[in-house]
Amino acid sequence: MKFLDLPPLQRLNAFLKNVDVGDHILQGDLEAYSCKLAGLDKKLSKSLDHEVQTGSSPLELSASPVGPLAESSSRKTLIYLILTLNHIYPDYDFSLLRAHHFQKEHGISKAEEAIDSHLLEVSKVWAQTPGLGENPFLECLWSSIDEAINLNECDVYCYKSDLETDPFGEQASVWSFNYFFYNKKMKRILYFSCRAISKQAADEATESSSKYDKYNSDTDDDESDRYGMANEMDV
Repeated sequence: MKFLDLPPLQRLNAFLKNVDVGDHILQGDLEAYSCKLAGLDKKLSKSLDHEVQTGSSPLELSASPVGPLAESSSRKTLIYLILTLNHIYPDYDFSLLRAHHFQKEHGISKAEEAIDSHLLEVSKVWAQTPGLGENPFLECLWSSIDEAINLNECDVYCYKSDLETDPFGEQASVWSFNYFFYNKKMKRILYFSCRAISKQAADEATESSSKYDKYNSDTDDDESDRYGMANEMDV
């Protein structure tokens, strides 16, 4: 998988990196990847293909969210989704994900509606930001995505987070979404994720972490003092 630095997505990514919408901070990410495999990706792809083919149930081999896993094209789709997540979140390992961890959307419009409903407040911030608000945010968003991936040719998948072993389950997270727009003709995937972080929960988590760090520091100081006193007594 190769990251594609596409101009239509650059301005949107810069804006979505950290958007203050009142009680929440929204963090978004738009990344496009070529599905051409090389190096470690190619090696992992072969391993995953074998594991999926031999480890899937008869039902999954005949039907799954990415298609019948008995077919190589369906297994490739699953592998591309997994590899995309591995590239975007290198601190996590998604190689154990399987087809049931994903869901295929019934058309582009359903994904658009879900995404638009989450980004209404973001649209207001965009409109009030100098140099950005000439055109509506959602109009810019979808025209840029379409330019990057050609939406009419895409299948759309979403990742069903387990909220425990991936980056979307942090305590301060209020909601999140993760969509993959996969264009087989272009051999390209565009990944779009957003999550809303509660300011209050994030502040509380930071405060709790600070108290924990202070406790550890005080404990270390006490142990150091006791160690020093013991040395003096020995002398």
